[in-house]
Amino acid sequence: SFQLRGALNAVRSLVEESERAGGGLPRAVVTHSSGNHGQALACAAQAEGIPAYVVVPWTAPRCKQAAIRAYGATLVPCEPSDKSRAEMAARVVQETGGVMVHPNQELAVIAGQGTIALEVLEQAPEVNAVVVPVGGGGMIAGIAVAIKALRPDVKVFAAEPRNADDCYQSKVRGELTPNLHPPDTIADAVKTSIGPNTWPIIRDLVDDVLTVSEEEIKRATRLVWERMKLLIEPTAGVGVAAVLSEQFQAVPRDVENVCVVLCGGNVDLSSLTWLTDLSGKAE
Repeated sequence: SFQLRGALNAVRSLVEESERAGGGLPRAVVTHSSGNHGQALACAAQAEGIPAYVVVPWTAPRCKQAAIRAYGATLVPCEPSDKSRAEMAARVVQETGGVMVHPNQELAVIAGQGTIALEVLEQAPEVNAVVVPVGGGGMIAGIAVAIKALRPDVKVFAAEPRNADDCYQSKVRGELTPNLHPPDTIADAVKTSIGPNTWPIIRDLVDDVLTVSEEEIKRATRLVWERMKLLIEPTAGVGVAAVLSEQFQAVPRDVENVCVVLCGGNVDLSSLTWLTDLSGKAE
């Protein structure tokens, strides 16, 4: 998983810091997550023998909650809002004496996610643009830093649901503009807003933000399932929807080779009722 890159880098950094200081392993690691980063941190912590506590909105897909538990972490439910997630995580840190590993604002997480860009440039040097779904912004921030340092000619586009367009609003206004209310979108992994560490990177290095409707996300997700035979989650479908959108058609014609980061594949197969509500077929 792409999320494992950031989580593993963060946990390994904590372990190395403890070793340099002559101490033992961290008492615990704590995070809040819609599910993907939580799984990654649980896996990374388990590999190092460190207890993990993951605060998860009770609305998160059951498959993500089950996977977090399967990696040995303690799951702590919370309300589905950025405020509730942050407050509950802070309480768990205080109660356990653990170290907070933020899912997208932790610099070690951002750096770990940036290795995605290194592999893209190595494996597809002809790439002209990279499209990345954005929630808290950790993945796109890491990718943008690496891309613009090594290949400043390559465009970096953020993609997000129109129902959760805090990144788009921030770029338009020139200032950090979080979602005022919990967004209603099928792309559950990008319901959170970008933050103080990712916003300056996005502001300076991301070329544009593309927003897509819920219908476009659903159609793009189904298209990947049917044509590519890849089980992506709707959040990954956001990037595909962005490339298929009319908005992307305005991108200069010299942008021919586009890499879309399919950022997650955790699909709750018991909740696919939206498929029956989707009119027509993917084209």
